[in-house]
Amino acid sequence: MPNWGGGKKCGVCQKAVYFAEEVQCEGNSFHKSCFLCMVCKKNLDSTTVAVHGEEIYCKSCYGKKYGPKGYGYGQGAGTLSTDKGESLGIKYEEGQPHRPTNPNASRMAQKVGGADGCPRCGQAVYAAEKVIGAGKSWHKSCFRCAKCGKSLESTTLADKDGEIYCKGCYGKNFGPKGFGFGQGAGALVHSQ
Repeated sequence: MPNWGGGKKCGVCQKAVYFAEEVQCEGNSFHKSCFLCMVCKKNLDSTTVAVHGEEIYCKSCYGKKYGPKGYGYGQGAGTLSTDKGESLGIKYEEGQPHRPTNPNASRMAQKVGGADGCPRCGQAVYAAEKVIGAGKSWHKSCFRCAKCGKSLESTTLADKDGEIYCKGCYGKNFGPKGFGFGQGAGALVHSQ
């Protein structure tokens, strides 16, 4: 077949591959639409491709075709199986309802799918974004002073009535009042 466009030939269909549609692998060029596993036809990328000669496979199909064989390699213990155990006398019952492991979970946890609810915004708080303060789980972005908005740490907060404050705002709003409080030792007070 003549190569009219002057592009490289696809390693699968042998037609011209132009820059905008090119995928390169092991020095060969492929159309994006041709860069598929030769067995299961899954789309491939640089992290999922395995090459054998001029053929390309997903890592799973490559392992089945060219990987080691025998017990422990894809057919023995530790592999997924659809065998339900009937040959061993195990009776499998279809349609068993899902039961939660903790039927007494809090209403807030049930409301947001098992994750704690943030006291500030009410949304679910997952482990990657969780900060614990005042005995509750907060989003990192919600873990701020209720008055001034300053970002807090567990050592720099004070809580009152379920809300969290920086120590400065807590002292101004809820601390003792009167001469000598809130000004600091030796502070000059200007009065007229």
